[in-house]
Amino acid sequence: IKTGLQNNLDIRIAMQNIVAAEATFKQGKAGYFPTLSLGADWTHQELSKNTQIGGLISGSGGSTNVDQYQFVGNLSWEADIWGKIRSNKRSANASYLQTIAANQAVKTQLISSIASTYYQLLAVDAQIKLAEETLINRNESIEVIQALKEAGNVNEVGVKQTEAQKYATEIIIADLKQSVIVLENTLNVLLGQAPGKIERGTFEAQVMQPEITLGVPATLLRNRPDVIAAEYNLISLFEQTNVARSNFYPSFRVTASGGFQSIDLKDWFSTNSLFANVVTGLTQPIFNGRQIKTRYEIAKANQEQAYLRFEQSLLNAGNEVSNALAQYNNETAKLEIRGKQVDALKKAADYSDELLTYGLVNYLEVLTAKDNALNTELSLIDNKYRQYNAIIELYRALGGGWQ
Repeated sequence: IKTGLQNNLDIRIAMQNIVAAEATFKQGKAGYFPTLSLGADWTHQELSKNTQIGGLISGSGGSTNVDQYQFVGNLSWEADIWGKIRSNKRSANASYLQTIAANQAVKTQLISSIASTYYQLLAVDAQIKLAEETLINRNESIEVIQALKEAGNVNEVGVKQTEAQKYATEIIIADLKQSVIVLENTLNVLLGQAPGKIERGTFEAQVMQPEITLGVPATLLRNRPDVIAAEYNLISLFEQTNVARSNFYPSFRVTASGGFQSIDLKDWFSTNSLFANVVTGLTQPIFNGRQIKTRYEIAKANQEQAYLRFEQSLLNAGNEVSNALAQYNNETAKLEIRGKQVDALKKAADYSDELLTYGLVNYLEVLTAKDNALNTELSLIDNKYRQYNAIIELYRALGGGWQ
């Protein structure tokens, strides 16, 4: 899990989303400060002699070529009368926190996926071990059935059926080994590394016995990162609605510019070339092609969507917790029953072998008993994995890793 959190590509992508959101947040905080820009330019004009000014200059013997050099600074500042800048700042802050929560959601999903895949891999190992032990018994059964055929207790059909049962077991082992490769590759992708062997323990050595009780307080759902992200998204869009509403009201802006301006390069930075101007005023939008109202209506609709998504995230959270609890309780109950079923079928298989020796059952009953015993033991391992996976799902459904 530590390796996955360090190397997984989805985590690294989510971290870059945080970097981008942090930059936007910093921009939102800077909204109270004025903007300042500097510029330098050179303007060259060729005046027409057929114009009033060009004709006067030309008639007096002056040059109609005009050069102007300018170095200017522009400063602009808007007063936050209606809270537009404040709302933008809050919206950016909420968006940043939403990205943090989304990153935590990716981490929770990754941890759950790694754990689930790991336990599934151990479960398949246990099934392979069981199938290989069964294959040994199948080979012994062929020897027994051959001896019984020579003794005249069974015919060639019984021998071939027993051989077919052995081949079926070999196919099960081949499929399980293929599953191991797929699961190892899946786990390597989650860990952000190239395909290879996964060092692991055994399924029998795993012990997961959490204290789980029915009834999950709604406050626990608040810890789910997707619920937190949905809440911050609602806050962000609520503030954006305030921004859109403030555009209906007049804005107060102060604009100032100043610098050096000269038509002669050598006098460019002299005191006589200094110029400055300051403009202040209120601007009230009247007609603008309905743009402000449209933006406000869109902002309101987006806010309502965010509220509905927040409600939906809470409903989904409660549903997933309920499903995980139900699955855990179901698999736990099935384990006890499945264990009794395995015990009964193994004994039935043993008894059928003895009875076949004395000719009291036919070979078909023996094969059926052994197949049932193997399939039930494989299902028992699968039940145990599903119980573990239900605990992992409950971890994820409660927003795991929050404490």
